[in-house]
Amino acid sequence: MAALVYVNNMSLDGFIEDPSGAPDFFPVDEEVFASHTELLEGASTFLYGRRLYEAMAVWETDPALAAQSELLAAFAAAWQAAQKIVCSTTLTTTPTARTRIERRFDPAAVRELKATADGPIIIGGAALAAQALEAGLVEECLLYIVPVH
Repeated sequence: MAALVYVNNMSLDGFIEDPSGAPDFFPVDEEVFASHTELLEGASTFLYGRRLYEAMAVWETDPALAAQSELLAAFAAAWQAAQKIVCSTTLTTTPTARTRIERRFDPAAVRELKATADGPIIIGGAALAAQALEAGLVEECLLYIVPVH
């Protein structure tokens, strides 16, 4: 059975986004980025909320990101390789391959996914992860804590 792993970046004081709602308020050095890439390389599936999916989709839709360095190219390749499931009531299409939309979070469907996946499932998006945590589906929480405020 595959593990469902909640991954998020957060400030030392517990925030996961800046006051405007942007999740990219912290500096990411090469060591942290390499750690994220290693984590993604082993994942079979990303289970995302809409906002996080839209933020991450650039790793497939903007080839200029991967062209900046080998490290960014490896991250983009790892992100693109995994299946993506987006829980959204508003999305009608996705600009990325290997992506499907689910209209709601379904604990039974996630249990089935865990039973059949060939690698860890990364869940992201605080509201979506909260539902998975409440349903007892999350085996591990990985929080990258950055000392910013």
